[in-house]
Amino acid sequence: MTARPQDPDELAYNVFAKACPSRCTLENVTGRWGGLTLGALSEGSLRFNELRRRVDGVSEKMLSQTLHALERDGLVHREAQPTNPPRVDYELTPLGREVAGRLLALIECVEGAMDEVLASRERYDATRGAR
Repeated sequence: MTARPQDPDELAYNVFAKACPSRCTLENVTGRWGGLTLGALSEGSLRFNELRRRVDGVSEKMLSQTLHALERDGLVHREAQPTNPPRVDYELTPLGREVAGRLLALIECVEGAMDEVLASRERYDATRGAR
């Protein structure tokens, strides 16, 4: 991993700029299904239905769209085996592993803070009314 300049004006890409292509990739990675898909694939290569079972709640259509987007961004590799029936495996690319590693740290942080989050939600709802 290379060090990035701290000054946003020195970056080749700036996710805060409306037209920057990095914004789309960030959305693909941090969106509900993208983040969960990357997290699931960090455990190893999975077939489509294995991945769908691992990412509980995702529809076939959404998982397919998510995988296409992550493959297009170079984060996921799709390998189709010439078997009958066809076998398709998905795995992270080296870039995908780096991104997933950072994402997993965030996931662990959130999971570890859930008692505090739930208590905060309870206090909020008690003072402002549940929505």
